[in-house]
Amino acid sequence: MEKKEWFESEQFWENYGPIMFDEQRWSEAGAVAESVVRIAGLEKGAKILDAGCGPGRISVELAILGMDVTGVDLIQSELDAARESAEDEGVFLNLVKSDLRTFKSAQKFDCAVNLYTSFGYCDTEEEDAQILKSIFDSLKDGGTFILENLSREVEIKYFTEGEWFSRAGKTVLTEFEVVGAWEGLRSKWILIDDNTGERLEHQFVQRLYSAAELKKTLERIGYRRVEIFGDFEQHPYDQNMQTMVIVARK
Repeated sequence: MEKKEWFESEQFWENYGPIMFDEQRWSEAGAVAESVVRIAGLEKGAKILDAGCGPGRISVELAILGMDVTGVDLIQSELDAARESAEDEGVFLNLVKSDLRTFKSAQKFDCAVNLYTSFGYCDTEEEDAQILKSIFDSLKDGGTFILENLSREVEIKYFTEGEWFSRAGKTVLTEFEVVGAWEGLRSKWILIDDNTGERLEHQFVQRLYSAAELKKTLERIGYRRVEIFGDFEQHPYDQNMQTMVIVARK
């Protein structure tokens, strides 16, 4: 039987999704969507691929702005949540259940996005590169790919060994550990139900890429221009960066 990755588990997202996509993440989605439209120079009706759309946090906001949005995700419960959110807002999303490592689309997009640290969880660098290549192949010539992710530099700057907080009726404890020579970050998330005391624990590793490494990879895939910024306002990617936002033009 083929090995199943942790991020392919419906149960994981049912338990941890409400913790990861908290009120702050939802409240900032509108501004992120506006930044995507501005950075990519999109007009109403532009076709956008939300690669790894999750519960539709960004997809719905892009649709509200008049974009023609296709959201792709591996987890059916996340797609169901995205569809429900779209219906609540009175917009339509084309939702596709697919693995981004093998995703192919006959339709070509004006823009593709992969946001909120949704990259770097595959077992191998080759699989990560397959995701980037699939997204490249889905874009029109002249299309834009926007990748937001926590780079190696960002993780070093903001590293903490852990914290605890309350969210969604649970007490959450986190522990973080560097893997190798900052090649990855091991994260342990412990959830304790505030009512029942039930305890869940999950551990995973995110591969950490430097901005320069990802730029070279995207250029090898075929992007003609790759720019790196420190936030969605396109400030420089320097010692003041908040995150890593890569804008790649096909």
